Amino acid sequence: MFYTRKCGEIEESDFGSEQTLCGWLQDTRNLGGIAFLQLRDITGVIQLTLLKKKLGDENFKSWANINRESIILVRGIVKENKEAPGGVEMLPDNIELVNEAETPLPLGVIDKIDSEIETRLNARYLDLRKTEIVANFQIRAAISGAVHKHLRRENFLEVQTPKIIASATEGGTSLFEMKYFDKTAYLAQSPQLYKQILMSGGLERVYEVGPAFRAEEHNTPRHLNEFISIDIEMSFADDDVVMGVMERLVATAARSVSKETKALKALGIEPIDLELPLPRITYDEAVEMAQGKVKWGEDLSMEATRTIAEQMNGFYFITKWPLSLKPFYIQPDEDPKYSKGFDFMYNEVEMTSGGQRVHDVNLLRERLKEQGLDPDGFNHYLDPFRYGMPPHAGWGLGLDRLAMIFAGAKNVRECVLFPRDRNRMTP
Repeated sequence: MFYTRKCGEIEESDFGSEQTLCGWLQDTRNLGGIAFLQLRDITGVIQLTLLKKKLGDENFKSWANINRESIILVRGIVKENKEAPGGVEMLPDNIELVNEAETPLPLGVIDKIDSEIETRLNARYLDLRKTEIVANFQIRAAISGAVHKHLRRENFLEVQTPKIIASATEGGTSLFEMKYFDKTAYLAQSPQLYKQILMSGGLERVYEVGPAFRAEEHNTPRHLNEFISIDIEMSFADDDVVMGVMERLVATAARSVSKETKALKALGIEPIDLELPLPRITYDEAVEMAQGKVKWGEDLSMEATRTIAEQMNGFYFITKWPLSLKPFYIQPDEDPKYSKGFDFMYNEVEMTSGGQRVHDVNLLRERLKEQGLDPDGFNHYLDPFRYGMPPHAGWGLGLDRLAMIFAGAKNVRECVLFPRDRNRMTP
């Protein structure tokens, strides 16, 4: 048996008993006749107090000189010590070196000097041993669990769609090309068109949490080329209905994150509290709020969204975008100058876009032509629209970016285990 207790789970009832612990040797402070070691596992840190008089010179010297981050197995008596981390210490009778770490470490685990994120990602296995880094992924896991639970509660069916596709059916150019036997294929940038096919199939409410790929040469703290997308599609729904699904889901995620008190404390942040319904402003109102930093008919620049964020604060929707700024599959508004598309924002950060989709095949053909696309190249996509496609709406939300917001991180890479950007394919 490697352990009888975890480092951070020793209770008052355990005081005075012999226990076995196993984990990483985080740090050692040798004062000559006494040495203090810190043992860490996923639950926390416990102090190991070595007394030379009790252990003898040989054991004391050997155990007090084990390299940092080595794996050790410790047996001894646990007792209360209010001055020790967590108010608990162990007096070891035996320390077994299970696996010695080499020295020097390529990345310090408890060093006060912050390393550049690229250095940390190169040694992610060490970076993940830091309490505050683990906290990012505890928050991410809480969000992911809340997403599945909430959408199932709202009667959405989980699906998985192909990530290898034959053509750029969304009309986008940001696709990774790959060799598929003797053919050319692409990595899917979203499950959008498959979700719509499922609406024609009568599934009515579907969701997917899965990878998506975009060959965009961004180099910003908010963009990755591989990311996890939360997508929904819903029949007999308009843009307002799916905005409601969005805000309820994010509120559920916020409540789930608020229960991760240990992770929030490690990051030194407060939970985000949401009051529903979330604010909604139209594109026209957003342009006015941007104070001349964008002209009507243009996409909102970062400078414009920063100015808007100064007046909005937190999560909000921008609705009724010009039709010309939205993809061909977004439904026109009653005023054809506008669309039934929306963006979901957090301060100046665009979280996602969505809206009601075109369900009439003839209108869809016209929309393709308006955007310079040949409808004949989209026949496999258009076919389901010819045989009873219901009105439908949906959206896709990046899990990585949502985790970044709730964890209070400044870079999305902090909340992705092994991020993929234009310069990184390892580890």
